[in-house]
Amino acid sequence: MPMDVSIMPSSLQMKTPAGCTEVQLPAEVRLVPSSCRGLQYVAGDGLHLRLQAQAEFSTKLVSMFNQSLQAQECCTFYCQSCGEVIIRDRKLLRVLPLPSENWGALVGEWCCHPDPFANKPLHPRENDCFIGDSFFLVKLRSDLWQEPKANTKVICKRCKVMLGEIMSSETTKFYMTEIIIQQSERSLPIIPRSQFVQSVIAQCLVELSSARSTFRFTIQGQDGKVYILLWLLNSDSVVIESLSSNHIKKFPLLEDTLKADFSSAKNAVKVLYQPCIRSGDEKHASSWESDISVHSLTLPAATCLELLLILSRSNATLPPSLRQMNSFQVRDIPY
Repeated sequence: MPMDVSIMPSSLQMKTPAGCTEVQLPAEVRLVPSSCRGLQYVAGDGLHLRLQAQAEFSTKLVSMFNQSLQAQECCTFYCQSCGEVIIRDRKLLRVLPLPSENWGALVGEWCCHPDPFANKPLHPRENDCFIGDSFFLVKLRSDLWQEPKANTKVICKRCKVMLGEIMSSETTKFYMTEIIIQQSERSLPIIPRSQFVQSVIAQCLVELSSARSTFRFTIQGQDGKVYILLWLLNSDSVVIESLSSNHIKKFPLLEDTLKADFSSAKNAVKVLYQPCIRSGDEKHASSWESDISVHSLTLPAATCLELLLILSRSNATLPPSLRQMNSFQVRDIPY
């Protein structure tokens, strides 16, 4: 069927004898029509072309963790899934980043005398919040959780989602994918679950790759099982999702994407990922785990499966020829 393709700075238009289809771009994105290359129709994929695009908004990442947590502020901790208040009106006097997980081993290389930090775990005080790679450490008052026991899961009383773990009688770990921390005078923001999970993961990848020059990650559950291998390719992608994208409606986790705002462009990280949930995947996962250049991110096991479902659903919207690279699948994770 003959087709005429018109490229304008703010839209793409495709005309055939059967009708006309026009794709409007967000206001902050402009195309350079003269840069069009490689225009072709690929059977099973659709129309392929390469264009130079100009984005007017800043792609610089603003950390959601540093932005939402500031010392001297009175904050409330909410369950992200249902909005239940976990910690109410906690004044944070110190908000501090934790050192890397292998800091104890490195101290021995730095010090010419016995390790002064040996057997001294980092416990937050009443008004402290320590920030790890994918978690917060806080101290819960005894009136909130009676008789805390080490290695006990912290479960939301309303929706029964796992929020974190009690590390000791003094320290509780909350996972960033499960908790929203908001200034107490502000109302709780309603963020779709899939959007929130993607944003947290993408920002973790960007910050870790920048701070530690780490580009390969394992996503593992709190049970120690590796669920996903992730390879970060770049962190400066821009994604525009179409309203006509096909969504899997039978999964409640993905239903919120039908209501999302697709009228704007989003910053994104491009990753290669490989699921590790089949019986034959253990060998590949163990080779990554033994590699010192691979960094591990620990999340609740249920969230690992949520993330895998989100990645798989999004990968299925790509043209078949662009979904895979060797044994890995391709995905842009917006944030």
